[in-house]
Amino acid sequence: MEPSRRGVESLSSAGRFTLGKQSSLAPGAAVDTAAGESGAGDDVPEEIDRHFLLMHMTNEGDIGGIEELLESGVDVNFRDIDGRTALHVAACQGRVAVVECLLRKGAVVDPKDRWGSTPLADAIHYHNHDAIKLLEKHGAKLPRPPMHVKNALQIPEYEINPRELDFSKSVDITKGTFRTAKWRGIEVAVKTLGEHIGADDKKVRAFRDELALLQQIRHPNVVQFLGAVTQSSPMMIVTEYLPKGDFRAYLRRKGALKLSTSVRFALDIARGLNYLHEHRPEAIIHRDLEPTNILLDDSGHLKVADFGVSKLLKVANSVTEDKPLPLQDTACRYSAPEVFLNEECGTGVDVFSFALILQEMIEGCPPFSNFQDHEVPKLYILKYRPPFNASAKLYRYGIKGLIEQCWSDNPAIRPTFREVIYRLSSVQKHIAHRRRWKIIPLQCFQNLEAVWKKDNFEIRSHSTCSSFSSDSIF
Repeated sequence: MEPSRRGVESLSSAGRFTLGKQSSLAPGAAVDTAAGESGAGDDVPEEIDRHFLLMHMTNEGDIGGIEELLESGVDVNFRDIDGRTALHVAACQGRVAVVECLLRKGAVVDPKDRWGSTPLADAIHYHNHDAIKLLEKHGAKLPRPPMHVKNALQIPEYEINPRELDFSKSVDITKGTFRTAKWRGIEVAVKTLGEHIGADDKKVRAFRDELALLQQIRHPNVVQFLGAVTQSSPMMIVTEYLPKGDFRAYLRRKGALKLSTSVRFALDIARGLNYLHEHRPEAIIHRDLEPTNILLDDSGHLKVADFGVSKLLKVANSVTEDKPLPLQDTACRYSAPEVFLNEECGTGVDVFSFALILQEMIEGCPPFSNFQDHEVPKLYILKYRPPFNASAKLYRYGIKGLIEQCWSDNPAIRPTFREVIYRLSSVQKHIAHRRRWKIIPLQCFQNLEAVWKKDNFEIRSHSTCSSFSSDSIF
């Protein structure tokens, strides 16, 4: 059925085709429609309606309508504001007959959209196998990634064939950085890097660094690395998927936690970070520790995740960036002052972030929740810290003192995570001991009550038996 003119005009006025499956590399967030993006601006050509009608018919698989439009002069290689062509749409939807028709009519086989994705990459992403075969038959090839090796013997053992990853039911997770996929029958989390990073040496180096770190990490409180795609484009990192989501969502649902729960979760985080900091031969600092980068597993324990800006500490035991790290969204609420000031950073930056997360568990709200994200770094630099508003009972056993030491303005004063674990374990023992003393009197009362009921029952039974004997005599 042909769409109404109003529907086509609404598509063309936006300059973007939004129906059906989208580019395999498109971010989950809304795309910037500012003028100056590839292929379009504020002015829309008069013939735009028919071009978008071509993409709509491609999406619907209307071959007759497609051929009629192309014969009337519509450009088979027309691109929308995102650089997508009708062939991109056909590949995403798995319209094999349409793919063949478009190629026969002169469609370019390997056009790249604004994110660097090609029709072949889209077909692979959505597991449209027949479309993949047809595109490859016509010469479509994936761009060679910067980590590609010529000798098959040099392919890393962690390499995953991208065709084993099924994104057909994929959803975005953790700030849109990762998305879910099926791999060999299990659900995994996949971090996809856009095609454009091949031309950016810094991003390629960051990808290599993250991959090198993940291969070295093995701990129950750190998300497990499963493999990567480095020999085809786009490159990807595959990790275990934790369906219970990130700690930020959990805290939003639960609000302030009980002290025993806060301590248990804090120990999970501290153990994961202690493993990283005591890693040999070089320590690993996370540098982006916040609730969104902490995940909850099925057993109710926390795991540290996302090592995109992590660093190995060399002999100097500190690292300095050429320019300040890009802090996005709520991440700046949990970063140490030295990160904002672009000073040397050591393991203390993670300890600072940890203190803020522990306090958030107790308070039930993010640090400085009454301030905008961009205002919080200035407060930390001026030596302000979030207030302790919760009941003093929730900060007993030295919890408040531990938090204050962890977020000290002087990184040298902040404790190591080994010390944090020792102190929190002591708090956990105090809580358990106090709970036992609450339970013991209750158990004693219950035991006395049981004895009283038993004695009362025996007395009544004896009285009944005596009465029965007396009646039988007379």
